[in-house]
Amino acid sequence: QSGHYGRDLRIATMTLFHFGNCLALAYFPYLILYKNSKLTEYNSFWACAKAGGIYMLTQLCKMIVLATFFPTYEVPEGKLDLHGELMKGAVELFDIVGLFVVLSQNIGKGDLKILIAGVGWSMAEMLTMRLLPLWVGARGIEFSWKYIQLSFEANISLVHHIIMAALIWMWTRHNVDKSVQPLTISLLLAMSWKMILLQLVSTMFQVSTIAILGINVLSTILVGFITTQLYINLCLNDRTWSKYN
Repeated sequence: QSGHYGRDLRIATMTLFHFGNCLALAYFPYLILYKNSKLTEYNSFWACAKAGGIYMLTQLCKMIVLATFFPTYEVPEGKLDLHGELMKGAVELFDIVGLFVVLSQNIGKGDLKILIAGVGWSMAEMLTMRLLPLWVGARGIEFSWKYIQLSFEANISLVHHIIMAALIWMWTRHNVDKSVQPLTISLLLAMSWKMILLQLVSTMFQVSTIAILGINVLSTILVGFITTQLYINLCLNDRTWSKYN
């Protein structure tokens, strides 16, 4: 009996350790970014919390619209539901509206607004979409890499939403060169529909989840690099920056 008790204790310790690793992988980047950026300097915790509240309201509106105007129907397993994915893509535009509402608040200058919107939005997403699966699944007896992947996706989501916030902010600026607006809008739509496009690729070509994760990382890095160059060249190097920012 003592042997069974010792084995159960070891299993419980290992599962709790696995959960702790997943939780640290998911949460620590948010904490590090908050502590080592302007968010701490300007005491932006409640502004981030407000952005998270707008995220939850936006998701509620998306669910209501999907349930009301886009009814679901049975699709054979392994088949592509193109109609359903297009409907989801249309509803994903609500996130752009929600982030725009956050950025329109009087919460500081441009770079601080972008950080508040991106961190608050992605943090709320992680708490509502990833914390419960980690708590239930990562503490299971059977080890699975999918929870490590889920935690890593939380980090990608953080970068993803900061990029989206930066693109929306540049799109709405009056002192940004209008000739680059088509590129800004294209990047914004690509980021908004990125996960749906990845799901389509996974279904159509039977791509593994690890490969999809790699594509997600590479595409986020690429769009992030382009967005950073736009932000530096069009905003930080603009002589009117100090006047309008």
